Amino acid sequence: MNKYVFAVCGIFCNVAMAQSSVTVYGVADAALVKESGGVAGSVTKMVGGVEGGSRIGFRGTEDLGGGLAAIFTLEMGINLDSGTSAQGGLAFGRQAFVGLSSKAGTLTLGRQYTPLFLTLSAIDPFQAFSTAGSAANLMSNAGIRMNNTVKYASSPVNGFSGELAYGLGETAGNSSAGRQLGAGLAYVRGPLSLRLGYANVNSIPVATALTTGKTTLIGGVYDFKVVKISLGVASNKGTVNVNTRVDPNRAAKSRDTILGLTVPVGAGNIRASAIMKQDRRTNRDARQLGLAYNYFISKRSDVYVAYARIRNDALPGAIGFYTVGNATEAGGGDRAFNVGMRHSF
Repeated sequence: MNKYVFAVCGIFCNVAMAQSSVTVYGVADAALVKESGGVAGSVTKMVGGVEGGSRIGFRGTEDLGGGLAAIFTLEMGINLDSGTSAQGGLAFGRQAFVGLSSKAGTLTLGRQYTPLFLTLSAIDPFQAFSTAGSAANLMSNAGIRMNNTVKYASSPVNGFSGELAYGLGETAGNSSAGRQLGAGLAYVRGPLSLRLGYANVNSIPVATALTTGKTTLIGGVYDFKVVKISLGVASNKGTVNVNTRVDPNRAAKSRDTILGLTVPVGAGNIRASAIMKQDRRTNRDARQLGLAYNYFISKRSDVYVAYARIRNDALPGAIGFYTVGNATEAGGGDRAFNVGMRHSF
């Protein structure tokens, strides 16, 4: 698999030299992580991709005339601490799609981000999967990515934009099994940004039962220049897409609330958030506080430090015990400290 991946990388690098419409890009990120408060006790380790998953990608476009263009993206994840492939060893597990772009928007086919994940990323100061304070520790993101997906994303019109996504379940004899639906709506005008995200996920049926999960997230961000404030509320129903990184059967009905802020300080910024999960059926509530500081050495490089703690009503190891993770892993305890560096190219 690795030989195949590097062969493909070599081909695209040659293409990039010959065609200006193809871009090679990536992120290299690694950090020291200390986790505590879990069943296994405390651990200190090096983790690749804590602030942002390490990756290498290829993005291209071809002008077809009349304002129409062919586009593609192939993006593979890398565990920088070990050099292995991320996303379970998938060759291009982060993104892999092809499509058409016009003034009206884009239509793409392949493995892509869910509209709900993009909505949460826009509201969360930690961008939904960045360092210990990630909102995804408690809030649903509908699995981050959808396979077998047809997605349409509109171009902005008077500040409004939207997207629709449909992921085929591809289960013979049952077109509903494994199917995913996603939608997003945004209004961005000046310092104000309002967001609405929705996800409807069907699991593979067990016996004759077909479990579904639905999440609706609404929120916004306002930039006062001296501080950027964000607020979001989500409603979760079902058992599929509620914090799938830890336990997909954690809560059948819950509500999440997030309050965040970002404050520019010198050559960096302070990020902070408070999140509450209210489990309305099993009384396994949880609350998270996260704090981080990024210092930008240059436009493409920064160092960061972050800390987060979750107070669980459930005991360690029990269903309903949420853990503090980061952009790469779910974590093993209710507290985590990160210090690391990220470089983009």
